[in-house]
Amino acid sequence: MLKFVVLLSFVACALAGTIPAGMVSLDNGLAGRIVGGTPTEISEFPWQISLQRSGSHSCGGSIYSTNIIVTAAHCLQSVSASVLRIRAGSSYWNSGGVVISVSSFKNHEGYNKNTYANDIAVIKLSSSLSYSSTTKAIGLATSAPANGASAAVSGWGTLKSGSSSLPSQLQYVDVSIISESLCASSTYSYGSSVKSGMICAAASGKDACQGDSGGPLVSGGVLVGVVSWGKGCALAKYPGVYADIATFRSWVVSTANSI
Repeated sequence: MLKFVVLLSFVACALAGTIPAGMVSLDNGLAGRIVGGTPTEISEFPWQISLQRSGSHSCGGSIYSTNIIVTAAHCLQSVSASVLRIRAGSSYWNSGGVVISVSSFKNHEGYNKNTYANDIAVIKLSSSLSYSSTTKAIGLATSAPANGASAAVSGWGTLKSGSSSLPSQLQYVDVSIISESLCASSTYSYGSSVKSGMICAAASGKDACQGDSGGPLVSGGVLVGVVSWGKGCALAKYPGVYADIATFRSWVVSTANSI
């Protein structure tokens, strides 16, 4: 079964067999999507934020600058900026740190809700973050990491596929990069669903999951991916799929300067 991974409320309703109005169904065969993770402190991942709708955690994101967040486009479908907030500088999505409202956001013009192509977006905050040991920006990759490179993905997503319960404390897992071409090959089971601008990552029993969408995949100290989609969580032959930051770097930079 495929899982939509941006809203706790969606997950709960999906388990009940319903989909709230205005949210995207992934019955088309693709899914946005920490399993096998370890609790961690925000000081280890100070670029991580919780993107919240009406006070509930919905997605992750990464601090690009004091007032710009990078996340996934599918996290921002059918929503207005007025109901969005981010929490930064806390290991917990529901307490601590600072909460700042969103003034505007922009999805990639080529985002396709059916294929998850170009699944990246930029958020502008209504006021600026203050950097500290728990709140820092992360640089953007200029090239995709090599196949097999070590990476880490973090977030407040569910601890197993199909769960409707989010951990309050930030989690992370170590994974290995799988190149776009290898991820689309017969070694795995996605085939042509893995498209240009996507990169994959996996480790046995470890993956991003519901609620981690939009969050950071980091390798070599830079942001290399944004959690996008996948089949289930931590399933063999189905790695996590991410928007490849190196592909979208120029778009992020130009959009951050113009939004």
